Amino acid sequence: VQLVESGGGLVQPGDSLRLSCAASGFPFNVFAMKWLRQAPGKGLEWVSGIDGGGTLTNYADSVKGRLTISRDNAKNEVYLHMSSLKPEDTAMYFCVRSNTPNGVVGTAAPVRGQGTQVIVSS
Repeated sequence: VQLVESGGGLVQPGDSLRLSCAASGFPFNVFAMKWLRQAPGKGLEWVSGIDGGGTLTNYADSVKGRLTISRDNAKNEVYLHMSSLKPEDTAMYFCVRSNTPNGVVGTAAPVRGQGTQVIVSS
């Protein structure tokens, strides 16, 4: 089982970014996927989740309206489209596989990637 994130980088406030997560080693469309983040000196924060079929999504209030989660089950990939980025979005972003088809909320991370760094700074 492996999750590999990509797409992070240094951007300016107001910019957009798309994070990707490539999954392998398990039946991808069976499990919900989530994005968590960890800012410097802080704990893990749940950002967003999507169910196995891609029809149910949920977002933390802090990112609602600015970030969009999606998945392509044919490619075994999940994405986080980020727009109107703010300095407080600066964090390491982790792709996480849930243990259920509908577990889209929370910081539980039974399977987690290595993370991709996002820095929002002028």
